Amino acid sequence: MSFKSFVRELREIKDGIGSISKRGEEGSRHWRNRTMSHIAPDQEEHSPLELIQQGRWANLPPELLLDIIRRVEESETSWPSRAVVVFCASVCRSWRAITKEIIRTPEQCGRLTFPISLKQPGPRESPFQCFIRRDRATSTYLLYFSLAPSEDEKHKLLLAAKRVRRAAGTDFIISLVADDFSRASSTYVGKLRSNFLGTKFSIYDSQPPCDPVAQQNSRSSRRFHSKQVSPRVPACNYSVGTVSYELNVLRTRGPRRMQCVMQTIPVSSIQEGGTAPTPTSFTHSVDDHLSIESDSMRKDSGKDFGSKTPSEPAVQGSDESLVLKNKAPRWHEQLQCWCLNFRGRVTVASVKNFQLVAAVDESHNVSVEEQEKVILQFGKIGKDIFTMDYHYPLSAFQAFAICLSSFDTKPACE
Repeated sequence: MSFKSFVRELREIKDGIGSISKRGEEGSRHWRNRTMSHIAPDQEEHSPLELIQQGRWANLPPELLLDIIRRVEESETSWPSRAVVVFCASVCRSWRAITKEIIRTPEQCGRLTFPISLKQPGPRESPFQCFIRRDRATSTYLLYFSLAPSEDEKHKLLLAAKRVRRAAGTDFIISLVADDFSRASSTYVGKLRSNFLGTKFSIYDSQPPCDPVAQQNSRSSRRFHSKQVSPRVPACNYSVGTVSYELNVLRTRGPRRMQCVMQTIPVSSIQEGGTAPTPTSFTHSVDDHLSIESDSMRKDSGKDFGSKTPSEPAVQGSDESLVLKNKAPRWHEQLQCWCLNFRGRVTVASVKNFQLVAAVDESHNVSVEEQEKVILQFGKIGKDIFTMDYHYPLSAFQAFAICLSSFDTKPACE
């Protein structure tokens, strides 16, 4: 069998898996829509019928299977063709185990594959280039993995967010899919919450930080009574960062000034030889010692106790948290506006446009080149189209949350 025939048969197997559903034809359509919406289903369980159909593939010798999947991974480097790698992981348990063993993190290989890639740091050299599409009618924001929108609309949807207004501020609920923003869903990734003035935002992750010290010091928030939530559904929010906008009381001209404190990323990650926390899988259940609450909090099952924004980094007594700041723009006399070099990725002047670099001092021993490197840039290219390019040590989720803060109304900052 030729390699192309093998890949074609993998696609046929994937189509056959998608047609199996306990809910009939309607459930089948819903399942296929979900798989097209995000990177890959991160599930370990398979139905008996599915295992029967895949039995001949599960019995391949491990050495042969390893060689096949490695060749597939090396040949399919970008979306949508990279979906074939996801199909390999969806065949059966043995295929998934070997595929996960071969696939490297975005930092190492510069590719996005599984959903957990969205929580892992981006590449160190060239950034991941994405764009955000805003829908004013539904208050939704869709993050696509592509240079810019095109006519075929065959872009890879990475994350989706929905804006929810509250009396005390605004919430941006972030999900893996564009049609389910329930916080009780397995597709729930996290949220961004603002204060009343829209000057300070807290980034909450649905899973605990990788660092055990950060887990013990992070403020988790339980949204539902334990009897009402399945053990596989995320039941907590963990504060992983804050975004603060400087007040503009005097109404001086200029772009917004912002500062981001990434509580789960140590400043040592950008030093020579440093590493950033890299989760390896989604955690759909929370250990008891990570969610210790008082009796008074348990009595109220409807409140979200994550509304408070911590004023200090979550990790105490350990490495300092990474702080990001605006890259200073320059005033262009001819254009009469503030300018930044976005290298062609931003074409429309907007107060929302920004570039973020690391804010470090001499004691951190960070090179000048690393200090000037743009870790995240965001800018406007159309009426409701914005580009988002992010670098190591930020993940797609963290970068998307920071960019979402720019969409909220900030009368006190402009």
